[in-house]
Amino acid sequence: MPHDEQPLRPLDRTEEKLVRALGNVMTALPRLVDADMVRDGALPLSEYTPLMFLSEAPHHRMRMSELAAVCNLSLSGMTRVVNRLEKQGLIQRAKCQEDLRGWNAVLTDAGLARLREAWPSHLASIRRHVLDNLAGHDLAALAAALQRVATAP
Repeated sequence: MPHDEQPLRPLDRTEEKLVRALGNVMTALPRLVDADMVRDGALPLSEYTPLMFLSEAPHHRMRMSELAAVCNLSLSGMTRVVNRLEKQGLIQRAKCQEDLRGWNAVLTDAGLARLREAWPSHLASIRRHVLDNLAGHDLAALAAALQRVATAP
């Protein structure tokens, strides 16, 4: 039995609609945002996301494993993305000074500039596909509820 040892009860219609809608959003939203960004000539979402996280990190650097985790990618998947970004001069790799075993991804000035160029496209897409559709809802409560779902054991 599940964690709470209570008998399972089927989802009611509203719960089922919510779970299915959430699944649809999880798969459709990244594709929609990526398509908008590529159409606008901006970075693909798969490249925008690591640049965004690096721009927010101290000294614009993160361990590759940490960057992979926040981007929801495997380490090998993150390595492929970083390889592409490195070839474009948007990221550099640097040995971790803390333990000399791992590698950091470091956002370059060119990477920060490219992120800033792509930001308006990303913002417009998020507003169109997410925020415009949630007008009138309590966004703080929704954000808190979704964060609880994302971090539940």
